[in-house]
Amino acid sequence: MKTIIVATDFSPAAANAASYAADMAAVIEADVVLLHTYEIPDVPQEVSVAVTVSTIRQHAQVALNNEAARLITRTNNKITIHTELRVGQFFHQLELVCQRMRPYSIVMGSQGNTALTHLLFGSHSVYAVKNLNWPVITVPVTANFSRIRKVGLACDFQDVFKMLPIEEIRRMTLDFDAELHILHTGKETDFNEVSVFKTGQLKQMFSPIVPLYHFISTAQVDEGIMRFADQTGIDLLIVVPKHHGFFEKLLHGSHVKKFVLHSHVPVLALHPQH
Repeated sequence: MKTIIVATDFSPAAANAASYAADMAAVIEADVVLLHTYEIPDVPQEVSVAVTVSTIRQHAQVALNNEAARLITRTNNKITIHTELRVGQFFHQLELVCQRMRPYSIVMGSQGNTALTHLLFGSHSVYAVKNLNWPVITVPVTANFSRIRKVGLACDFQDVFKMLPIEEIRRMTLDFDAELHILHTGKETDFNEVSVFKTGQLKQMFSPIVPLYHFISTAQVDEGIMRFADQTGIDLLIVVPKHHGFFEKLLHGSHVKKFVLHSHVPVLALHPQH
């Protein structure tokens, strides 16, 4: 059974991501695990730590149960939702849960509604995209799940056959019965007979999917990709953060923050095959 892990802090941005994940789970017949983590706070000596932690845990469990009930109602009881409440540092706990459950994907809100939550969600999402070894979907606050009809894959053909996680891309594209659009990026002079040859090889590798190819030539690659996704109705944009060369440059420093914080389209981060 497929499992989608939703990391939540009960904020509006996290609730939107959870709604997206629940709607997606109903389409691909997956279970949802709502995950919330908390850390033991520093408290004055006169206050009982045990009482404080117990209160935090009780409130968090109530919030998890309420969120699960909301998503079950939203999907008309079409999905099964589990809750996971853990104490400790967020990413460490998330990694432990992923190691145990081996999820189909992790879903997180990518942007908050205020300047502060915008920064916090961006930092969390950027870290998850770059460091977690499972598929991570970051969901903008304006994104709603209806149906994934078009999947976009940003690619520059450098080491493409060694690095691209072909099986994961094909599986997810087939699960959603979607079109696969491969966005070739680079200088215009790079689009030559070698590129044409590689498109033919990719066609064979992605079979039975027949990808559609687009060439994007722009100095600002991240902006070009986001603009193309908006203009052509891409529903899910795939990137491979640890791909050497293009992706490493694109998803580094300010680029990854810009990509996560400003994309209007949910972004799926996959990791290269080895």
